[in-house]
Amino acid sequence: MLVQNPPTTPKPHQKSSQTHLADNFPRPKPITLPKWVSINLFKITTFSILTLTIAALFFLHSSSDSSSTFLCFNSRPKKRSPVELPKISFKSIKPISDKSSVYASFRSERWIVVSVSDYPSDSLQKLVKIRGWQVLAIGNSKTPSDWKLKGVIFLSLEEQANLGFRVLDHLPYDSYLRKSVGYLFAIQHGAKLIFDADDRGEVIGGDLGKHFDLKLSNVDVMQERILQYNRQNVNRSVLNPYVHFGQRSVWPRGLPLENVGEVAHEEYYTEVFGGMQYIQQGISNGLPDVDSVFYFTRKLDSEAFDIRFDEHAPKVSLPQGIMAPLNSFNTLFHSNAFWALMLPVSVSSMASDVLRGYWAQRLLWEVGGHVVVYPPTVHRDDKIESYPFVEEKDLHVNVGRLITFLASWRSNKHLFFKKILDLSYSLAVEGFWTEKDLKFTAAWLEDLLSVGYIQPKLKAIELDRPRPAANHADRREFFPQKLPSVHLGVKESETVNYEIGSLVRWKKNFGNVVLIMYVDGPVEGTALKWRLLYGRIFKTVVILSGKANADLSVEQAPKDQVYKYLPKIFNSFTSSGGFLFLQGDTILNYWNLMQADKSKLWITNKVSQSWTTLSINGDNSEWNSKQADMVKKVVSSMPVHLQVSYKENSKEKSLTVCSSEVFYIPRLFVGDFVDLVGLVDNFGIHHTVAVPMFFMAMDSALKFDSVLSKMIYKPKETTDKPSNFYSAQVPAVHPWTVSNEADFMELMRVMAAGDPLLMDLV
Repeated sequence: MLVQNPPTTPKPHQKSSQTHLADNFPRPKPITLPKWVSINLFKITTFSILTLTIAALFFLHSSSDSSSTFLCFNSRPKKRSPVELPKISFKSIKPISDKSSVYASFRSERWIVVSVSDYPSDSLQKLVKIRGWQVLAIGNSKTPSDWKLKGVIFLSLEEQANLGFRVLDHLPYDSYLRKSVGYLFAIQHGAKLIFDADDRGEVIGGDLGKHFDLKLSNVDVMQERILQYNRQNVNRSVLNPYVHFGQRSVWPRGLPLENVGEVAHEEYYTEVFGGMQYIQQGISNGLPDVDSVFYFTRKLDSEAFDIRFDEHAPKVSLPQGIMAPLNSFNTLFHSNAFWALMLPVSVSSMASDVLRGYWAQRLLWEVGGHVVVYPPTVHRDDKIESYPFVEEKDLHVNVGRLITFLASWRSNKHLFFKKILDLSYSLAVEGFWTEKDLKFTAAWLEDLLSVGYIQPKLKAIELDRPRPAANHADRREFFPQKLPSVHLGVKESETVNYEIGSLVRWKKNFGNVVLIMYVDGPVEGTALKWRLLYGRIFKTVVILSGKANADLSVEQAPKDQVYKYLPKIFNSFTSSGGFLFLQGDTILNYWNLMQADKSKLWITNKVSQSWTTLSINGDNSEWNSKQADMVKKVVSSMPVHLQVSYKENSKEKSLTVCSSEVFYIPRLFVGDFVDLVGLVDNFGIHHTVAVPMFFMAMDSALKFDSVLSKMIYKPKETTDKPSNFYSAQVPAVHPWTVSNEADFMELMRVMAAGDPLLMDLV
């Protein structure tokens, strides 16, 4: 509320040095009132007209009974009519069945819902080709009357009107907000997953299952640990997820402008188990979801955006208490979050999905769910169209106040739908939306129950609990790439300071890890180069080979039983935190290992070309049978904890073989590894058999860190040049043979895509 200061009596005038100077000049004659009026007649007239205009506008504004809009500009909120909380008897809602449409008997579990205002786009035609998903197109008053696309269920305005949903009474005719009808139709027809999309985005690779988690009850998903933003900063309630995916200077539509400057990456992350990511927000390449401020200040008028995000960055979860903007064109909703699909109708179309997203995130905490943001899932072309700043203006003013309100909101209701109605009522009272959306919420909830939706059960939330400090074991690090972006029409790239900072972080992360390399072949031309490359990152680089070289500090070890030499190295570095083994024909992209847990075992058990399980029967080779017999004898002599673990991880009458190109042993498991090597004794168990046996005995395979699962693995007989299949976005690449200086220079050149400072070594 604006308050005027009370009038004050001016203090007596005090003479200064300037006053004394003025005394030397003749004083002007006093001006009489009539003469003053005649001199200033134009100013008086202008001021009077302006005053009357302002008074008239104020009178009209004060007398207007129109309801307030979302996040209005007024610093003094106008008096609102009392808001009434709708009364709903949730137990007496009658079902609504589809009896009118030609799709009455159709059922599908996976739906893509889009709004269409023009004839089918190329992107929409590609959406139809995604296998296992049903596309549902929702028309409005702008949609051509002869709209049609094979394979798509299209609902015109007339067909929507016949469905009998209560929300129809509240929806505009000319807006994408009519998608709410489509959501209800999909739920009514068996939906378990709804991908909220638009008709200009193309799913990368044409497969949603490659980007999102579709089966949350799957054992692998539930056991998976997902990086989560930490909650230690009690003052942080909103963040920009684009930073995590490599774009620090890009921000999503709906992020408060006061938070745009927060471009630093996380000091550390924590983790959360999978299975509760009910809302999954994808990132868009090309033209991401940005606001008009970004769009108009970061490009030339004739230049189309083509912004790329890091497709290999891990997905990241938002904890209770922290939010991020969500949108309506690249978001996957699981059935436990179908209630969150409702698009508000009393706000501008550009604010609707943003407001929905924040409203939904606050309510999601009540059912124990998470929002997880995923690497690029779609590509959207920039059509170089005008961005509707006018429709976004309300969004830029007070969205921060909305987030603060939601974070502090509490409800004592005991049913989830009653909490939804309670929050919607509070938003109307506070003026974030109008009573129209409160009534729309009531109709939406009733329609959900009418089409057979079962509301989720409430779970305890942690907002009011003290936030415990994360200990070192709970902290996970990930350092985002800094991808090229656009700043005021000028392309921005990596800086030397950033590159040096990355090198310091890598060294800090791996500075207590010993790298053990086995180089197959002559080492004279490569040993020093390997130490030059990896010695910048790791505590030290120990090189083993089939032939010793004292001048180069290369020690001899038999390739087929090199594991027996590792305890000697362990004993030489008793203060190290872990040991990373690497074969010389495998390239390590150390910058992509930052998120790995250094307290866990790493191995290529999820790389099928490296880790295989063979069935042992009469048809097997003699070598396999002999190896299996020796493994059986070693297992029988294992201590109970190692033997039990091995038998839980292995299958009867089988032999597990792993090429063991790269694996990591943390200090915690060094003792077990040494004991297992001792049990092998004089048995001639091959390195490729002994190492997977040791790993399965040391810990459950479910607990291995999966960081190496995305390595590139090509057959050794491939005719492609290594540089043709190398990628700086994966943790490791195999095979890559370096036998001379020219090979090493080529390797440095391609690795510079991930570590630009390597160009100084070329």
